[in-house]
Amino acid sequence: MKVGTDGTLLGAWARLPRSDGRVLDVGTGTGLIALMMAQRFGQARVKAIDVDAAAVGQARENVSASGFAGRIVVERCAFQECRDEGFDAIVCNPPFFVDALESPDVGRTLARHALSLSFRELMEGARRLLSDGGELSLIVPSESLLAMEREASLAGFMLCRHCAVRTVARKPPRRHLLAYRLQGVGIEEEEQCLDDGGGRRSAWYRSLTDDFYL
Repeated sequence: MKVGTDGTLLGAWARLPRSDGRVLDVGTGTGLIALMMAQRFGQARVKAIDVDAAAVGQARENVSASGFAGRIVVERCAFQECRDEGFDAIVCNPPFFVDALESPDVGRTLARHALSLSFRELMEGARRLLSDGGELSLIVPSESLLAMEREASLAGFMLCRHCAVRTVARKPPRRHLLAYRLQGVGIEEEEQCLDDGGGRRSAWYRSLTDDFYL
């Protein structure tokens, strides 16, 4: 999977409650979000996992070529089989096309469909692996929002941050950045747009992502 808007948004938006905390990037793909979290939080230790061998190989190459190799470990592992606990942040750009037609490319299918990791498994696993006060951060398309919110509630998570993201101002939000905790801390709600109305990145989008663009 190529670097995309969803991963870039999530990597720039997700929080780490402790600056020296532990981060788990679920379904790391190219390693983008793991690298962004390591860049943003200079003392963080990051574990990046994926079920796809090719993705793991690519992520390892990208990590080794970065300045953060000493703080990022990439493993081939299914989230359901992860046994580490005490992560202060779990980040995931999850498989989201639950009922859509599968791609003939197996790797792309695994990345884009809820075949290897359902929303319920994601929430149940995050509950098991998060530390006290830890935060689960996700990005989902609008058509998956209600399903994700339902599974989060069933697992005992409470929404603490929500950013609805429009591509252009005239259209409804296309994607949603979500952050959950197991203890209620209030909800931060906002709505933002990627486009400034003239085909350029909005001030919000620039401010959020400038550190990651050349």
